[in-house]
Amino acid sequence: QVQLAESGGGLVQPGGSLRLSCAASGRLNSVWTMGWYRQAVGKQRELVATIRSDGSTNYADSVKGRFTISRDNARITVYLQMNSLKPEDTAVYYCNRRAGAMDLWGKGTLVTVSS
Repeated sequence: QVQLAESGGGLVQPGGSLRLSCAASGRLNSVWTMGWYRQAVGKQRELVATIRSDGSTNYADSVKGRFTISRDNARITVYLQMNSLKPEDTAVYYCNRRAGAMDLWGKGTLVTVSS
């Protein structure tokens, strides 16, 4: 059974940086898409960024140029480097992994951008 473990959320001032990590464990397919989504209070969950097993990436327009998604060489952990954070980036960030029929979500990690 595949599991996802998220880490890296917290409180940061506007303009600051945070890095989120999502580690996958268990029986892992070689073809997959992993990504980060976020949900702010009173809003729907939205895409932040995704990365595929072939290395291709996709970003929401609101984070382009500020956030970078990457993976480790073993392709087990995916990172989200968040720079130039804004108060509107405040949300619970969820890791997601899709492979074949599997669509797995992490428990979420809170990111708060506030002075």
